[in-house]
Amino acid sequence: MAEIHTPYASLKKLLSLLNGFVAMSGILLVGLGIGGKCGGASLTSVLGLSSAYLLHVGNLCLVMGCVTVLLSCAGWYGVAKESRGMLLFCILSMVIVLIVEVTAATVVLLFFPIVRDVVLEHTFVTLRNNYRGYNEPDDYSTQWNLVMEKLKCCGVNNYTDFSGSSFEMTTGHTYPRGCCKSIGTVTCDGRNVSTNVIHQKGCFHKLLKITKTQSFTLSGGSLGAAAIQRWGSHYVVQAGLELLAW
Repeated sequence: MAEIHTPYASLKKLLSLLNGFVAMSGILLVGLGIGGKCGGASLTSVLGLSSAYLLHVGNLCLVMGCVTVLLSCAGWYGVAKESRGMLLFCILSMVIVLIVEVTAATVVLLFFPIVRDVVLEHTFVTLRNNYRGYNEPDDYSTQWNLVMEKLKCCGVNNYTDFSGSSFEMTTGHTYPRGCCKSIGTVTCDGRNVSTNVIHQKGCFHKLLKITKTQSFTLSGGSLGAAAIQRWGSHYVVQAGLELLAW
């Protein structure tokens, strides 16, 4: 027997489709959250707690994404069972999630310029006090060695950051091996500061660029997901109210 297409059945299919779009925005937020957590953890180990807001925003995106996916599943259930209570709950919850996402994205965009100067001073002081050397087992020194090697930089501002630092007082070297362009060569002796031997530029501006990219990715992704949810929620509300009044 052929399926009978009625306005009521079409409305239920529309609600299911819109819930699918909402679920997609939730998956996007989960992906952003995981990326934010991984990137934020790496940056926090070098830049300190002053950059930990990326980690917190990543956690928030992860939670909001999971909540959004669960709400879309609840919406599908409400449509299938024609549950008015469930549909109303999903609609109101999506409005709250939407407000949280827009607020989080706005905070990240506003907070980044403020935290920049604080991070610079904090990173500089911490490096001078806590960095131990190239082969030291502590996590802080290990992370800085990886940063200097991968980003091809030296210190926070430049190699002079190590002058008078605990590293220089302990080893007697002007800079660590991580600053060298070719680690292990004879010229990489901790004293030769020639441009052919060590990287002259500091790591802060490169780290700041990475932080800025991650901040804008998180905020842009959150706003993108919010736009999808705003569009989907608008039609979900309209269709849901029609279904509830049917």
